[in-house]
This record gives sequence, structure tokens and C-alpha cells, in this order.
Amino acid sequence: MSGMDTRIPIAHAALDDNGNWRDPHDLAEHLGEVGALAAGFARHYGADWARLAGRWHDLGKYRVRFQNYIRIASGFEADAHIKGEAGKAPHSTAGALLSCDRFGPAGRVLAYLIAGHHAGLADWFGGLEVRLGNADSRAELCEALAENPPTELLDSGDFKPDLQAIPGGKEGFALWIRMLFSALVDADFLDTERYMDPDKFAQRNAWPALEELAPLFDTHMAGLTAKAQPSPVNTLRAAILAECRTKAALAPGLFSLTVPTGGGKTLSGMAFALEHARAHGKRRVIHVIPYTSIIEQTADIFRSIFGDAIIEHHSNAESEPGRENSASRLACENWDAPIVVTTNVQFFESLFAARTSRCRKLHNLVDSVVILDEAQLLPPEFLQPILDVLNLLTRYYGVTVVLSTATQPALSTREYFDAQQNLRGLDNVREIINDPDALYRALERVQVRLPADWHAPTDWPQLSAELAAHDSVLAIVNTRKDARSLWEQMPKGTLHLSALMCGAHRSQVIADIKTRLRNSVPTRVVSTQLVEAGVDVDFPVVYRAVAGLDSIAQAAGRCNREGRLAEKGEVVVFAPPKPAPPGLLRKGENACKSVLYGITDQPLARDRFARYFERLYHACELDAQDICGLLEVEGSTLAVNFKSAAEKFRLIADEDSMLIVVRYQGADGQDHSIDKWLAALRKSGPERWLMRKLQRYTVNLHRNQAMQLLNQGDIEEIMPGLYVQVSDWLYDIQLGLLPEGKPQNSGGCIV
Repeated sequence: MSGMDTRIPIAHAALDDNGNWRDPHDLAEHLGEVGALAAGFARHYGADWARLAGRWHDLGKYRVRFQNYIRIASGFEADAHIKGEAGKAPHSTAGALLSCDRFGPAGRVLAYLIAGHHAGLADWFGGLEVRLGNADSRAELCEALAENPPTELLDSGDFKPDLQAIPGGKEGFALWIRMLFSALVDADFLDTERYMDPDKFAQRNAWPALEELAPLFDTHMAGLTAKAQPSPVNTLRAAILAECRTKAALAPGLFSLTVPTGGGKTLSGMAFALEHARAHGKRRVIHVIPYTSIIEQTADIFRSIFGDAIIEHHSNAESEPGRENSASRLACENWDAPIVVTTNVQFFESLFAARTSRCRKLHNLVDSVVILDEAQLLPPEFLQPILDVLNLLTRYYGVTVVLSTATQPALSTREYFDAQQNLRGLDNVREIINDPDALYRALERVQVRLPADWHAPTDWPQLSAELAAHDSVLAIVNTRKDARSLWEQMPKGTLHLSALMCGAHRSQVIADIKTRLRNSVPTRVVSTQLVEAGVDVDFPVVYRAVAGLDSIAQAAGRCNREGRLAEKGEVVVFAPPKPAPPGLLRKGENACKSVLYGITDQPLARDRFARYFERLYHACELDAQDICGLLEVEGSTLAVNFKSAAEKFRLIADEDSMLIVVRYQGADGQDHSIDKWLAALRKSGPERWLMRKLQRYTVNLHRNQAMQLLNQGDIEEIMPGLYVQVSDWLYDIQLGLLPEGKPQNSGGCIV
């Protein structure tokens, strides 16, 4: 700091690698750079708005109180003081007030962005309205302007707010604000990171362009084709791939990719995305998966093709809302990679978020191709706001969306829905496959046997005896508890899969299953539904507990997947000892029974799914939390309940679960990677690369169970919202996490 003029207003201060204070981050330079970056990010939907938001977001830092505060906080000016005051100096309201003073009610657009760039987007009534009317906020602006910020920063030029040009008008206002907010907060993060950690910032420029990755994919697919054994299934997969490449030339928008399980949707969908991106100048591909439990396999497939040019990002290992620090903020993702693999939770909760770390990535959705894998699993209770936002993204933000599934829920039409619910469906969804019905007939590889009496349950000992009669068989049940109960009844050597196992553990077991099946080693597996989507296993016999019709179809996709059996594979649907838990699982089970009861033809006929989803959706509230109402803009006040909507848009209720890092050390107990990652976390905090590593070792547990383990000393809180296994007995090499204690017997064992 020697020789530095301490009268120059500063934005940030940081130590160099030698522990000395570097020249501080010039405030005027920071505001100008953030404005320029934000304008670039929002160039297709509001560059001028974003530029002003960037220039004014830290205007309050010009006030003497803040400059004194940051000098004390940094320690580089020991004599700095704030007479009669202590603590941090607010700085994010001055620019918000200036916006309202300058532009009247239209200035509230900028006020949302600027006032929320640290705390997140607020509700208007009872939130931002009160804050802007506070005398301290007015004083903040007056004190900042009294320090004579550079004229070029305050000059709004010929900018005239035009609320008539909002993408999507009134219906699109809330999403537009979040997209502008994303541009601002990512610009702020990046320019701050450029100063605080230049090496980390420089690494962000190392991603290859999407067009550079297409040849890698083409080479990979050519290799697969060359190695593929001639078979009817492989011939159909090649035809599906060719159709995807051909249809990629169609204009951007909404598409459906309707392919039976085992038809190669994952790679064919990527082929469509890359060709579509090449034809229409799209910037990235975002592959969205319903379950955290299966994201690892898909990410590994893409990583084997594209190397490190992908981000695997889901909600595990994030800090709790309101408990972020500077390190965790800088560690969050902005999805600047060419290929992103993420989950429904991360993708959709981000689209409705108010937090800066969640919203940061949204501007990078512009001009992307989004593949919604297993689209039938879009949560019904949030279906209306989800469909609304997908329509807006495709109409106004250059996004192409592909609904990829074997069991299309026909979201493009409205005739399947209760007219009283008045669902707004997706517009102009185009099917990629020319003749899905013919494809389904050609790929029919199983015979489905339904219960003779839907009301006569099969107990676990009886079911285990049936399963034991098969050398290789997969049994899928509805809950983790059911999986454990059935597994405990099974012969020794039976394998277990559930979300009580961390990702690294599940991946190892799935790899073992594939190897055993490939080598014709007898293999019995008990699993929850996590095996139904994205896990490419091939059993001759599959048992499925009664569930939604789409789940039964997915289970059937794990049977005779490659069509190698002389006869059709056998899928047996059974009634478990207890019905599915109340909620969506129970509603799906009931809808399935109503559709299949008394039928004599093929239970999985493609046209049957329309009737199934009709019954399922009729049993659900399609906007159960009134997200659409909360995000509706109120006239000239521009009032929107951003914070309230974000708090209610939770696909998985955070308050009901806690994240636990488990000490899984491989099947042989010799992999000590987790110990290394935890040591790094304690030393360096939640850096981005480290949190990705820890994702592989996390398990979500119901809060009541987790709190009991915490009180017993079996887990400890290592950082806000992240807990670590302490007790040696807590994680079992066969069952995973043991919240209910050790198994009654040795049961199966992983080989």
C-alpha cells in the first residue's frame, strides 16, 4: 500500500501471495467495468439497463463512512475511524434511490437490481418499498453524491426507460428482471474476482468454444458405430441418431424427442444439440437430469467425450441461504462452460431464485440448447410456472428446449388438462422422431405381467423367494426403507442401490453390476427408482412395485435393453406390502391403477400415457404454491414478490433435509480421496473445484434423522449447512448411510 493515495475511493482490498496488501481496487474503475460486463451479458434483452445498474450498483461506496470502513476492515490504514459508528457501512441503496429519482416509477427496475446485488431480489411491498423510503437510505445517497463521483458514471446519457419493450410484456416482467439481475451480479462477481484472485479469473477464459467440441463428438460416435454389433436395436439407434442430426436444422424453439428406453436418447439428444448449435449459433448445451443420484453417470459419459469442457453442477454442497460468505459466493457456478450437466432442482430453482449465487448463471442460458432429460418427471405441483418460463425462454431469449423422454406427458396440448385449471401449455412443440409409434413397435422387447389382484400385496419374504428363483433379476421399490427391508430378506450376494449411498458409491456398484451382467455372472439387485433413469443396465427379469405408469415404463427399459434375449424380457408388476407414501408417489400409483385396471393388451402402449398423465395432473394442483400469482407484476408500482416466490419454489424442501458428507473409501476401503478433500475444505474453504469433488460423497437425509445423528455426535457441522460423518459405523459398504442403525443380517454384499 506504500505510496498509494488513500483519498482515491476504493471498492475492495486484498493481500498478495506474500501477505502484503496490494494496491486496492479503484471504485470508479470497478463500476465502469461492471457496467460494461453487465451490458455485454444483457446485450440481447436490455444492455442499457444492465450498464446503468453496473455503474450505480456500488454508488454508496463513495460515502466517507464506507471508505473508512473498508480501510479498517482491510487493515491497510490503521488510523482510519468512523466517529461514533461501528460495523459495516451499507452501500447498495444509494444507486437504487438515484434510479428512482432519475426515472420515476420505471427506475424501480434498476432499484430491484442494485438494492439486491448482495442481499438478493426483494419483494416490493414490505421489502424494497420500505427500504427506499428509509431516511438512512436517503442519507446514503446524499453522502455518496457529496463525494462527487465521476460525472461519466452518473451520466445516464440519452437512456429513456421503455417498459413497452420488455420481453414478454407483463407476463415476462419477472423473468426479465431476474435475467438483468443475473447480468449484474455475474459482472460484479467476475470483476471482483479479477481483482481478488487474478489466477482464478484467468482460468475462466480457458473453455473451448462449442463448435470445437462437435468434432470430438463425431469421432466418438463413429467409434461406437464401428464397434457396435449388428442387431435390430443398434440399427434403430443409428436411425434415431440420423433423425436427430437431420432435424437439428429446424428453427430454434421447443422440441420433443420421444424414444423408448434403450433407444440411445442421451447421445442422440447431444447430437441434435451440437448440430442445432452449429446451425443456429447457440453458445452452450445444458443437459438437465431429474435426479441428483444419476447425474454422475451422464456427466461421466460426456466427460469421456469432451474432457474437462463440462461443468457438473447440482445443488448438493451449496451453503445455506443467508449463510454465504465471500469464499462461497466466489465458488458458485455461472455456467460459463460450453456443456453443463445439472439437475431439475438446480435448473428450475435458479430460474425462480432471488439469491445472487443462484441467479448468477441465468444470463448464460441465452442462446443455449436445453435438454430436459426424462421430461415426464417435471414436478406437477410446479408445472404451470415451469411451462410459463420455458415458453418465455424459447420466445425471447434464444433458447431451444428439447423434452426428451420415453413417456411424453404431452405438455404441448391443453386438451388433457382440467379446463377449470386452465393450464397454459407449451407452444408449438415439434417432434424430432418422424414416426414414434412405429419406433415403439420396433423396440418392444418385454412382456409386462400385471397383478392378478391389485389389492393383494406381496410381502417381502414371498417376494424375495420369487426373486431368488432367478439368477439375474432387478427389483425396484418405491422408498429407501422398502429397499433395505427387501434386501435384508434376500440371499447373500444381493446388491443394493439407493440414495442413502453417495454418488461415488453408487457409481462403483453400478459399474460392478454392468461388469457382472456383461460376463454372465448371476446378479440380483434391489434398488429404489434411482435406477430407472439414465442407468443403462440390462436384466432378463425386472420386478417393479406398483408406481406411476411412467416409472413402470422406465423400469421396463432396464429389461432386455439390448434385445439379446431369444424371447421377450419379463417385467413383473407387484403390489408391495404398503402403498406408496402420500403425495406424488401415491397419486402416480392411483393414476396408474385407474389406467391399467382390467386391460388385456400391452400395458405400455404409447397412447396410454396421455390418459395416465391426464389423471395424474387432475389429482394435482399445478401451481400449488401460487408462484405465478407471486410473480405477477402489479400495474405502475412494478410490484413483484421475488423473495416470497423464490422461498416457495422449492422442488425439494430444504427445511426437510440436511446434507451429509460421508467417508466412503471404495469397495476395498483403500480410496482415501474423501479425507484429502475434507482436509482441503477445512484449510481453504468452499472453493468451486473442491465443492464439485465433495458432491460425489454427499447424502441427503431427512432433517429429523440428521439432527438425531448430530445430537449423538455421529456427524458434525464443518461449514454452514454441510455436515460430515464422524462415527465409523454410520456408513455401510453395502447399504450406505445407516440413519436407522446397522442391518439385521449380512444380507447382500458387493463383489
